[in-house]
Amino acid sequence: MARKASSSGNKKGLTYADAGVNFETHNALVGHIFKKIRSTYSSRVIDVEDGYGGLFSLDYDTSLFKRNYRHPVLVACTDGVGTKLKLAFQMNKHDTVGIDCVAMSVNDMLCMGAEPLFFLDYIATGRKVLDTLLPLVGGVAEGCKQSACTLLGGETAEMPDFYPEGEYDIAGFAVGVVEKHKVLKGEGIKPGDVILGIESSGLHSNGFSLVRKIVSRKKWKLDRHVDEFGRELGLELLEPTRIYVQPVVALLNTYKRKRIVEGLANITGGGFLENIPRILPATCEAVIDVSSWEVPPIFQMLQKGGNVERDEMYRVFNMGIGMVAICRPDQADAVARKLEKHKVKGMPNLKTHVIGHIRRGKRRVVLA
Repeated sequence: MARKASSSGNKKGLTYADAGVNFETHNALVGHIFKKIRSTYSSRVIDVEDGYGGLFSLDYDTSLFKRNYRHPVLVACTDGVGTKLKLAFQMNKHDTVGIDCVAMSVNDMLCMGAEPLFFLDYIATGRKVLDTLLPLVGGVAEGCKQSACTLLGGETAEMPDFYPEGEYDIAGFAVGVVEKHKVLKGEGIKPGDVILGIESSGLHSNGFSLVRKIVSRKKWKLDRHVDEFGRELGLELLEPTRIYVQPVVALLNTYKRKRIVEGLANITGGGFLENIPRILPATCEAVIDVSSWEVPPIFQMLQKGGNVERDEMYRVFNMGIGMVAICRPDQADAVARKLEKHKVKGMPNLKTHVIGHIRRGKRRVVLA
């Protein structure tokens, strides 16, 4: 006699929501953030409702940087925010780290001379919580607006049991474009060139494993008001990365044929000592006068609190200089003026300093 299939009785069958993945929350998230995403669109975006990918037209004028390309070269960068997220979790403040995520990629591609075109984000979390994800994605959209690029798409993955409650990870991917003859590789840098430092907004998104180690060891409270900052310590640490796109792209487009900047270095992971050599010819070294600008109080506080050696500080942190531009001595004033006068809505104007020079030597940085 054939064996009968067992009956499940009146028990309700399992659903994806029972396993921890909630489509309703996802749909609510998409509905809430759609307007913010569309606010980053330019005329280059080809709108496809519910498409499996984003469509972007390369050969079309934009409202900010009006031009088409003769020999376009695409530049791609990807990055995340790192352990700075741990502080966002502790502070329950998620609207700034989305800006950080955009900044980490678009500031890198600037160093190749590229204009960012579009950005895609990837967010993974154990459970989708709208109170967390809405400000997070809103920050990504704000970073794209500051970069004059499009938030073309993204993915928010709900992964039960994979992340601790209330935590997530975020990473991003940016694509930009540069004319082939305008790609910056640093090969034109030579002894006698001037090094300009463009001020940062704070720690940006690097060195936070060391930051958190110092905060933990000193038992500093994130909600502690610090007079030098004029606000809580946690808010100072979460200050979002400055995005340099609009003033730097405007600078690079000042002359159609003449190159006004020989090299750009994003002072990101690796600080001064690791990033500036990336753009130096083998026979040049950069001499940095560390007394030529005022190091912001947050770096002084961390150095003292962790008893960190000077060279280690300049290897880990930006020390108040988020981007470096190398140019000919007779162009330095013009470059500084162009950067400082460019206004970006909602952001303070940039400040620049002559922080050093190039001399013959090994491919390295010398702190003077």
